[in-house]
Order: sequence, then structure tokens, then C-alpha cells
Amino acid sequence: MAQGKKLRRPRLVDVGENRLEDAPPHAHCLASGKQAKIEIFGNEIIEKRVKACANSGRVYLPPEWIGHKVKIIRID
Repeated sequence: MAQGKKLRRPRLVDVGENRLEDAPPHAHCLASGKQAKIEIFGNEIIEKRVKACANSGRVYLPPEWIGHKVKIIRID
């Protein structure tokens, strides 16, 4: 890992009282297991299955994508 870089973990949304209004507008859909419509803009899309890797998951992307910013959306 590069010097000084910290890994950011996704923030879990507490669906208890008084916390949902602090969450993003689509959080109630995601927390309840319902699907939410998410609109993003980008240059390219690849659909793949996540493979097991030790105690986490892994998705391989093309080497041309190295250094670029990507977003991962779970669709099922």
C-alpha cells in the first residue's frame, strides 16, 4: 500500500430512529433490501461476477483501467 494512504470502508447506515434523515436519500431502499435506481455517468461498463478470494471478493478489470476511478454497484 502506498505511504500515507488509508483504506476507506463503506459506511453502514443505521436505520434506527433519528439516523435515517442523516443518510443519503436512497438509503431506506438499500437498508430494507429493496432496489434503488442509481444514475451514474461513465465511459465504459463491464458486467462480471465477483469471485471468492480468501475472506473477501475480487473482480478483475482490464489493465487499461489501472489508475482510473471506478464505481461498483451490486445488481443482484
